[in-house]
Amino acid sequence: MCKEKERLIIVEGLPSAGKSTAARFLAAYCGMTCVDEGTGHHPADWENHALLDEDTFRQAVSLLGDDEDAVRALCSETEYAETGYFVPIANWLPDAVRALLMQYKIYDVLPWAEQRAAMLEKWHMFAENIGSERYVFNCVLLQNPMCETMMRFNQTQSESAAFIGEIAEIIRPLDPLVVYLQTGDIAACMQRVLPERGAEWLRAVTDYHCGSAYGKANGLHGFDGYIAALRERQRRELAILAALPLRSIVLSDPQNDWDAAYRTLTAQL
Repeated sequence: MCKEKERLIIVEGLPSAGKSTAARFLAAYCGMTCVDEGTGHHPADWENHALLDEDTFRQAVSLLGDDEDAVRALCSETEYAETGYFVPIANWLPDAVRALLMQYKIYDVLPWAEQRAAMLEKWHMFAENIGSERYVFNCVLLQNPMCETMMRFNQTQSESAAFIGEIAEIIRPLDPLVVYLQTGDIAACMQRVLPERGAEWLRAVTDYHCGSAYGKANGLHGFDGYIAALRERQRRELAILAALPLRSIVLSDPQNDWDAAYRTLTAQL
């Protein structure tokens, strides 16, 4: 069984590398809480949140009018920290409120300086308040920062590494284990999951990567451009991971033999 000392495991890798599968296995094996990406409130990440100052937050509340239940719900779901009001862009909110919040979305919208401060603040809040909880995270240490620093802002590998290094120092007292699922043939992997995820998903991720600052700067287009971006991102992530002061393990193409991958993982716990 997993040693009780494990408090935080973070599973990283490219899309379709098997992160969700590995994270769920580790959580069940270790008796830890699995937090997948895109599931709502994340203990260490501002997932689909807007960052507002006090005046803008009051404006968002005022747009709810006399709906006292909605006002209470929005206020209860909002987190206040030194940086400002962190407000979830919830599906239940009226269109006018969501439109306002989208103008201040932390990912995809905020300038890097503001986004960087918000992300680091969330990691500090997590590390300081984890208590006795034990988590397995699907990404957030490498993937989310790389999608912003590398893809959105076209920062260099050293710039990405410096920011991720700051996160690593925040969580270092928790002695986390980082599991990286390395993909060998990235193009074949994407083609393999396409029947499940669909052509619309492929168009969306291709447009995101090729239309980003990194994609434009490197003249990326179409499926080949998407794969080229992922190939470079994986190269950078593995180099950054190797230099972090954290325990880590790299598994190559675990989907080829999950039983063998699980045996390798459990031997590290």
